[in-house]
Amino acid sequence: MSGKPILHYFNGRGRMECIRWLLAAAGVEFEEKLIEKPEDLDKLKNDGSLLFQQVPMVEIDGMKLVQTRAILNYIATKYNLYGKDIKERALIDMYSEGVADLGEMIILLPLCPAAEKDAKVTLIREKTTNRFLPAFENVLKSHGQDYLVGNKLSRADIHLVELLYYVEELDPSLLANFPLLKALKARVSNLPTVKKFLQPGSQRKPPTDEKKIEEARKVFKF
Repeated sequence: MSGKPILHYFNGRGRMECIRWLLAAAGVEFEEKLIEKPEDLDKLKNDGSLLFQQVPMVEIDGMKLVQTRAILNYIATKYNLYGKDIKERALIDMYSEGVADLGEMIILLPLCPAAEKDAKVTLIREKTTNRFLPAFENVLKSHGQDYLVGNKLSRADIHLVELLYYVEELDPSLLANFPLLKALKARVSNLPTVKKFLQPGSQRKPPTDEKKIEEARKVFKF
């Protein structure tokens, strides 16, 4: 046993990518056991590894953790990315949940029927530029510090920067009016651990395309 966390998921972003980002930013090496066929998922279910019969699942410190937020909370606490006290943690949670709200829309976009896609993209653009990015820009502006909470890197910064990359993939112009967010993205991207993760050949997953969707459909039978 290597002692590295082991990530169980299919070979795509989905709900595991934010976990990959957080581990990478914390400088934690991890292994992936990719679920490539329905039988792989069935085996995890049948041997009792999946409490709620679903992935992501991460083996870490002798536990088999499921539920994305629970996994992220554990990693953030273990690697000191969760603030110095209960108030900072509340802010980090609040910002992380905001990131998750917009991120969920973007994650689900590739699954959207073609006839509805344009409307969904329009809605995402509107919420990105009128609701979510202004909120985060204002947080940074309000205290003038380098990071969202306590002038120290936290899981909220990492989740937000991951989201900013997805927003850029959708439309690079969406970040144009948010200089503090662009600066945060550059700052976090240049941290040695994150810089390494952003290099080609890392365990970071590419954008979800039709091929990945078909792979996921076969594994998860949806």
